Amino acid sequence: MESKKKLDLISLASIPLVMTLGNSMLIPVLPSIEKKLHISSFQVSMIITVYSIVAIILIPIAGYLSDRLGRKKVIIPSLIIAGIGGLVTGWASWKMNDPYYIILIGRLLQGIGSAGAAPVVLPLVGDMFEDEKDVSSGLGLIETSNTFGKVMSPIVGAALATFIWHLPFWFIPIFCLISIGLVFFLVKVPKKEEEKTQPAFKEFFRSFKKTFKSNAKWLMAIFAIGGIIMFVLFGVLFYLSTTLEEEYGINGIKKGFVLAIPLLALSISSYIAGKKIGQSKTLMKWLTFGGIMLLAVSILCVTFTDGLYFLLGILFVSGIGIGSALPCLDALITEGIEKEERGTMTSLYSSMRFVGVALGPPVYAIIMKSDHSIVFYTSAGVSLLAAILAFFAIKPEKEKGEKGKKEEAPTNPLNPALH
Repeated sequence: MESKKKLDLISLASIPLVMTLGNSMLIPVLPSIEKKLHISSFQVSMIITVYSIVAIILIPIAGYLSDRLGRKKVIIPSLIIAGIGGLVTGWASWKMNDPYYIILIGRLLQGIGSAGAAPVVLPLVGDMFEDEKDVSSGLGLIETSNTFGKVMSPIVGAALATFIWHLPFWFIPIFCLISIGLVFFLVKVPKKEEEKTQPAFKEFFRSFKKTFKSNAKWLMAIFAIGGIIMFVLFGVLFYLSTTLEEEYGINGIKKGFVLAIPLLALSISSYIAGKKIGQSKTLMKWLTFGGIMLLAVSILCVTFTDGLYFLLGILFVSGIGIGSALPCLDALITEGIEKEERGTMTSLYSSMRFVGVALGPPVYAIIMKSDHSIVFYTSAGVSLLAAILAFFAIKPEKEKGEKGKKEEAPTNPLNPALH
């Protein structure tokens, strides 16, 4: 990988890092916000959910626009909007007596910005490299940045909230400004991407429809798996944040470090997986399946004990499972789609991940009210469903002797890696 492109990748990696900090940083602060604003646990969960809902709706539009207008032309304005959303939430929390609904409006703006920033990074990395091994490595770095943001976010959020409860809101525009500078000055879009002639909308839609139809089985599976993983991750984090404070009296920075334990495992395994998968679609499939099975089995084990240390140990193992799967899903969907439609297709995938983020906290807030064991039965059950999808729907071609066959027989140009 060229050293210049490494600098581009590091700059691009700041985007998921910023977007993750802007969302996950609030997880450890939610119980404090609930008390300060005198709202219910369901209402406070909506601070995460409203951000995700608007992103779900707008991500496919942002992906299409990035295919048509260019990646940077969508990313930079989106980061600006996300920063403005952070200013709105911070100002409302500081100046208003009853800021809840204005905070939701600010979070809605952040969701709009996030929709056009983080999801567009995946196709841009695919555009930058011709070698699939470099693409996989680059996507591994992006996913690692995303997960590193998840590791740091509870610590940073909890640390900032110890000074002023709404201080995390104010740091979102600062992070966005840094990312804007890095992307604007350091990321160079390939010239062929800037100069290519875009097809008319009808032609693009026809081609996109054909692509989706011919690859529907594995695409729908990856969409569902991505959504389920995020549902479990954010649901369990919401559960853990609340439980640590209410049952164990752990709050502040200490709680931030505890929440970071499973996320650290996720970050490390994500980085290693991104480095190891290379071009092997078979390895991607089995790492995805194995990682999700590890998640399902480990999280089911939590029901056998109430011990905090056992719980954290199990969640550490669960983080390894999630981290193994995510870079593989990113690589499969990015490398399996032609560049002209990559932005739209990967954005649909990102949108499904946001569905999981949106559903996790409110669903877990509801099921926590009955029996806590239901939290883990639910997590294990949906994880098992994701593992079944990975096993049956993701079917890489046999990699031995395929090169000769590909030269002789026509293959699906929109999905050369999967069938």
